Amino acid sequence: HISTQTLREIYDIFGQMGFQVLRSPDVEDDETNFQMLNIPPHHPARDMWSTFYTTCPGVLLRTHTSPGQIHAMRKFHPAPIRVILPGKCYRYEQVSVRSEQMFHQVEGLVVGHNITMADLKGTLVNFARQMFGAERRLRFRPSYFPFTEPSAEADMDCFICGGKGCAVCKYTG
Repeated sequence: HISTQTLREIYDIFGQMGFQVLRSPDVEDDETNFQMLNIPPHHPARDMWSTFYTTCPGVLLRTHTSPGQIHAMRKFHPAPIRVILPGKCYRYEQVSVRSEQMFHQVEGLVVGHNITMADLKGTLVNFARQMFGAERRLRFRPSYFPFTEPSAEADMDCFICGGKGCAVCKYTG
């Protein structure tokens, strides 16, 4: 399947950079999915996700792969950590051409001495160029995520139109 092939390519690229793949459960408890990530009950950031809760109180389908970071830190502490956390995420959203109630997400976690934002930037640039072509350009900008500080997002030029603007990138380039 194309999703499996793409995930395998992602694993290979990050594996070449020294990352290991760590899988975590699709079903989480509220504490691991939200509270341990600095999103306590009634926090406005919870509005960012439309969560699928189960009939068991406090148990839900994970809304992001970030709970895997909790599992990684518990498993590897106090050793340095360099993992990617792939998985399915679930959100109660309107199904459209661009979104679905289940999607794949991959995030990374690196913990160690002398790790800097420059390391993050280099890792993401290297990944984007291996995955989408050596000519890819990235832009980094500050952003807000309720569970990290500082936070940043990386934008990549569209690999279809090369940054000129097309329907796939909503004409943003």
